[in-house]
Amino acid sequence: MTSYNELGEVYEWLISDAKLGPAEFAASFDEVLGLLPSDAHVLDCSCGTGQLAVGLAGRGMDVVATDASEVMVRRTQELALEFAARVRTLRAAWEELPDHFDDGTFDVVFCVGNSLHHAEGAGGRLAALESMARLLGRGGRLVLTSRTWELVRARGSRLDIGDRLVRRNGRDAVVIYRWETAPRWDEEHHIEIAIAQLDGGGSVIVRSELLSCWPYRYDELAAELRQVGLRTEVSTFNLEAENYTVVASKV
Repeated sequence: MTSYNELGEVYEWLISDAKLGPAEFAASFDEVLGLLPSDAHVLDCSCGTGQLAVGLAGRGMDVVATDASEVMVRRTQELALEFAARVRTLRAAWEELPDHFDDGTFDVVFCVGNSLHHAEGAGGRLAALESMARLLGRGGRLVLTSRTWELVRARGSRLDIGDRLVRRNGRDAVVIYRWETAPRWDEEHHIEIAIAQLDGGGSVIVRSELLSCWPYRYDELAAELRQVGLRTEVSTFNLEAENYTVVASKV
């Protein structure tokens, strides 16, 4: 169900203004990047439309960008071409990554953009983390961003309609989220995301997609990272914040 085939074409409306450019997106991870050599081998395994991958390539890093969505991979290729950035792209789900890369290939693996909740349940999430951990060299780092699902679930099922127009590529749109919160943590949840674009004639063009997700508590994620041999170095987890970042190194 989760493909991003519809949202992939309008995904820029879901990226904040501060991270819209590749250089700006990469700069948001400066603290981690400062620990790496300038020619580091990097995997962005939830590359989306490619802002991070292209930004890292612009810094001289050896970048591979993968995503389970063919649309996202294509859009990453287009962005790399636009910025003349050398980025290798591949359509692959997390569990397929070890089929394409040797163990210990990368200095850092990025899994950002609130992607991990699309892994199917605790088993799927652990398999995804195991794949990422395998591809890291000793001392390599996994950089992961996540929604604070404790906060999301506390709010329950609801409709969130953006209170302002978002302008991208000379067009305005309203972003709408519809949350379906299941009774139990381990059950499949849904998020329907709609981008309602306004055209010059006053018409509204809507693209939407229903996405499956399996939320998790921060404590569960921390335990799963330890289980796959990763030690948490940095965590910005805060029960009152919408999102957090975790940096974990391979023991």
